[in-house]
Amino acid sequence: MIPMKIAIIVGKMDSGGKKNLIMEYYRHIDRNIVQFDFICDSDSQAIPEEEIKKLGGRVYKVAPYQNIVRNMSDMKRIFEQNQYSVVHAYNSTMNLFPMAVAKSCNVPVRISESLSMAHEGDWKTVLKKMLRPMSKWFANYYMSCGEDCGRWQFGDKLFDEGKVDVFKTVVNTEYNAYDPEVRSKTRKKYGWEDKIVVGHIGRFTAQKNSVHMIEIFAAVAKKEPKAVLCLIGDGELKSDMMKKINDLGIKEQVAYLGRREDIQQFYNAMDCFLLPSLYEGLPVVGLEAESCGLPMFFSTEVTREANACELGHFIALDDSDDVWANQILKACRANMPIRRSHAKEVAAAGFDSASEALRMQKYYLEAVEKETK
Repeated sequence: MIPMKIAIIVGKMDSGGKKNLIMEYYRHIDRNIVQFDFICDSDSQAIPEEEIKKLGGRVYKVAPYQNIVRNMSDMKRIFEQNQYSVVHAYNSTMNLFPMAVAKSCNVPVRISESLSMAHEGDWKTVLKKMLRPMSKWFANYYMSCGEDCGRWQFGDKLFDEGKVDVFKTVVNTEYNAYDPEVRSKTRKKYGWEDKIVVGHIGRFTAQKNSVHMIEIFAAVAKKEPKAVLCLIGDGELKSDMMKKINDLGIKEQVAYLGRREDIQQFYNAMDCFLLPSLYEGLPVVGLEAESCGLPMFFSTEVTREANACELGHFIALDDSDDVWANQILKACRANMPIRRSHAKEVAAAGFDSASEALRMQKYYLEAVEKETK
């Protein structure tokens, strides 16, 4: 049996939630039945090419979206060469462009998926709002990682009519389960045995509110001298964050570990996770952290759908840094003696990779059958 060919439009593939989400689906589908090709912008920093090839997939690189004419031309060549049954685009409002190319190439199933929303304080919001109504134009299937994202991009009417299919953000819950031995080993390696470790993994961007995150931690450090901030990631605001760390005099309490893929050990080593974002879709890191038994601190701008168990805390961005610090320290101190894995609870809430991947696979097959009758 020849697997159904599906083009996954990734855009820029860097370390982070979108990459993890797509790869979790890919690892758990039956690749004898459906097979993915990954269409990635050429300036991507973290394409797992070796793993994709090992699993039978292919990677195609196209011009970055900033050169949209070349980007669309590259995609058109790839679509014509491969005759895909499905094109599934994960770039939210930017899906307009691959959907247009897919329709011109007579791809029968064209899926526009929403993974994020927007915030008035972010300069990208103007562009997103312009593209939002057009992101539906050439698609014939609509998908989102959660209800809030689906309503934001596709509108209440389409959502209420049942025309937006929700496939939750998924994580490998068992892989991210709490492991006391890994915790002990990692904390010993980094000298954190007697520390309260506040963690963050992600892109350092305006959306993630990265500089304000440093200010929140400074308030924690003022109240708890043994607090440490573990930072993993990279991004355009890295230099601003490092300057803020120096200005606030907390350099000795910050462990910047750069961009890395071996993050499971750090979830175990942390005592809580901080994500004061201006907006999110349904963040992968939140689900991974909660699976590992970490108190998770979101801003109230993040959807409540991200709270997969009782470990989620939501604090307003208007609240003072002291309010954040007090709640962080209270939750850490309460959870540390009784910490356990919450992987089963997160899976039971519908966020497990294996079950959702099989549902996605069934969705692809049924959509293609319907469109090619």
